[in-house]
Amino acid sequence: MMEENTKMMDVRVKIMHSAIELFKQYGFKSVTMDDVARRSGISKKTLYQHFDNKNTIVTDSMVWYKDTICERCDALQAEAENAVEGFVKIKASFDNLYKEVNPLIIFELQRFYPDGYEQFRKNMERDVATVKRNLDQGILEGNYRAEINTEILSRFHMESCMMVMMPNMIVHDRFDLRLVNMTIMEHFMYGIMTPKGEKLYRKYKEQYLK
Repeated sequence: MMEENTKMMDVRVKIMHSAIELFKQYGFKSVTMDDVARRSGISKKTLYQHFDNKNTIVTDSMVWYKDTICERCDALQAEAENAVEGFVKIKASFDNLYKEVNPLIIFELQRFYPDGYEQFRKNMERDVATVKRNLDQGILEGNYRAEINTEILSRFHMESCMMVMMPNMIVHDRFDLRLVNMTIMEHFMYGIMTPKGEKLYRKYKEQYLK
C-alpha cells in the first residue's frame, strides 16, 4: 500500500511539474488538460485520476511550486555568510526564473483562477516571514540600518515583487521583467543598507548577478 501511494504521489508531482512548466511559458488561460497530459507523458484518463479539473491543477500546482521556491530560498539563506549574501543569492535565483516566465502569469491567475490566486496570496505570508528574518539578521550584523521597520519593509518588498507581475506601464516582456525586478531590488537594498552592507552588496552583486 505504501509503495502504491508513493507511485501515486510521484505521478502527481510529475503532473504538477509539467503543468508549471507550461504555465510559466504560455500562461494559464491557453494551456489545456490535453497539453498537461501530453507534457506529462500520460493519458488524459490518468490525468483525471489525479486532478478533477484544470482549476484543481492550477491551484495545487501553484501551491506545490510556491513551496518548492520557498524551500530553495530558505536553503540559500541558511548557507549564506550573511544577510546581504542571502538576499543577493535569492534574487539571482529569481533572475533565472524570470528568464522563462510569462510576465502576465500572476494577472492571468488572478483573473481566470481566483481560487488559485487566493491560495497564492495566502502562501505569500511565508515569503514575508523569510524577508523579515533576513532584515532582522542584517540589522544584527550591522549590514542593514537599525532604524528600519522590518515588518513594514518585508511586506512592501513582496508587494513590489507582485507589482512587476501585473499589467503596468513598465513591464512588457521577459526582458523588461528581469530588468525591472533587478532595478526595484537594488533600490530596496540601497534604502536599507549601511556602508558596511553596501560594500558587501557590491561584492556579491559582482559574484552572483552578472
